This record gives sequence, C-alpha cells and structure tokens, in this order.
Amino acid sequence: MFSIVIPTHNRPGQLVGCMQALAHLHYPRDCFEAIVVDDGGETRPDEVVASFRDQLDATLLRQPHAGPATARNTGARRARGTFLAFTDDDCRPAPDWLKIFAVRFAKDPDCVIGGRTINALPDNPYSSASQHLIDYLYCYYNVDPARARFLTSNNLTLAAARFRAIGGFDTTFPGAAAEDREFCDRWLSHGYRMTYAREAVVGHAHALTFRAFWRQHFWYGRGAFCFHRIRARRGAGRIPIEPFAFYGNLLRYPFSHTRGAQALLLASLFVGTQVANAAGYFWEGGRRLVHE
Repeated sequence: MFSIVIPTHNRPGQLVGCMQALAHLHYPRDCFEAIVVDDGGETRPDEVVASFRDQLDATLLRQPHAGPATARNTGARRARGTFLAFTDDDCRPAPDWLKIFAVRFAKDPDCVIGGRTINALPDNPYSSASQHLIDYLYCYYNVDPARARFLTSNNLTLAAARFRAIGGFDTTFPGAAAEDREFCDRWLSHGYRMTYAREAVVGHAHALTFRAFWRQHFWYGRGAFCFHRIRARRGAGRIPIEPFAFYGNLLRYPFSHTRGAQALLLASLFVGTQVANAAGYFWEGGRRLVHE
C-alpha cells in the first residue's frame, strides 16, 4: 500500500496532469491512495481532485501557506499506506512507477528509494538547464546507486514509519529549497541507506522563464545556507567545499550530452545557476545576521 503525497499551490493546471498520470498507473487501485495538500493557495484545487475520485482514492487536505516541506508532512500524517511516495504537482509518474518501487521494497523495505526525473519540456532552455544540473548532481553523488547520497523529493519513496520516526521534512526552510537535501543528509546520519532506482521515471513539466530560472536557483542558495546551519546544529560538522574538479566537470557536462549552440547555452546557464545560488546563499546569511 502506497500513499502518494502531492503538495500544490495555485497550480491547478499542472495538478491535472499529475492526477491523470496517477490514474494511469499500472498498479491495483486498492493498493494506493493520492493525497493532495493545498498549501494555502488562492486557486483551490477542489474541482480537480473531485474529478478524479471515480478513478483514484483521492483525498484533498488544506493548510495555511507554509511551503512544500510542511505540506508533505501534512500529507504523511494522514497517509494510510505502509510506504510514502512523494512527487510534485508538475510531475508525471510513468505507468510502472509504483510497480518498480514495490519490487524494490520487497527486497529492501528499510531503504529510501529515489527514481529518475526527466525534463518533459525539452524546448524550454531554462527547464532543460535545471534538469541537466540535477542529472549532473545525481551522477556525482550517486556513483554507486546502491549507496546514493542525494535524491530529490519529487520522486522519492520510503517506509512511512521510518519517515515519521526521524521527524519528516524540516519545515524551517524558506520555500522549495534544499529541504530534500537536508532530509537525505539526516537520513544517512541515522545509519540508514538510500538507493537510486534509475528505472522509476517521473516526467517533470516545470516551465521556466529566465526570471523564474534565476529565482529558483536563488532560492536554492537560500536553502543551502539554511541547510548548513541546521546541519551544524545537529553537530554534523561543516560540509566540505567541493573540489575544483566538481565545477570543471559541471561546465563540461552539457558538452557530453548535447552539441553546438545548445551545449554553449546550457553551459552558460549552468554558470548562471552558480551565480544565483551564491547570491541567494549570501543574501540569506545577511538577512539572518540582521534579524538575529
């Protein structure tokens, strides 16, 4: 039994696509539920969720606007499934998504398992750059898929009891920014294991403009600052700075997957992500210094 938790905020159009994908999962209907958590949106998703109740065991919860980490925890508290499966409202799980996780959990029920996310908007350069960056991080941190170190929350599953036992997602993060990174780090600090299941695919249809792209990575920088602070409070020590090779390989990564002008564009956008990330990191640090 899986409980699929989907946070949403003012994106009913994207949520429709997600719910359609869940309705087409090749998995027994009585063995999973969909829990949509409305994170204080002005555009309420009542009609969207109601329209799928003849195809899915679908529940709608509401909370005051508090961010996706809190929304995921809200959904997890109401979940009836043995396992939680997290995705986002702009994601489209493949039909065999839950079936793959079920096979994996039959062998390793105490592991966090994360799947592969692919860009569903290949003609959008900003969406492509963001996904290529995640792909690079997965290559870097998950060299051994059976000993993964970083998994994103839009394609993540684990035992519900274990999730609750370690406290769920940290709700102090400012928006969608590094709460999954902190959760993975905390999970590993408990001595638990994470696995990357490349065959469990979710399509990510996150349309970005340049402004939205910059804002996304600026917020990632803010989240990175919060992650460092939270980790220090846990007594986990400072996170080592990645070697120069990490950044050199980052810039070369687009040229190993694309060619010509597209590779140059992706590489330049990769530079932009690092500038935005650094700006967000120091902005958040300065803001905390002023207010604390």
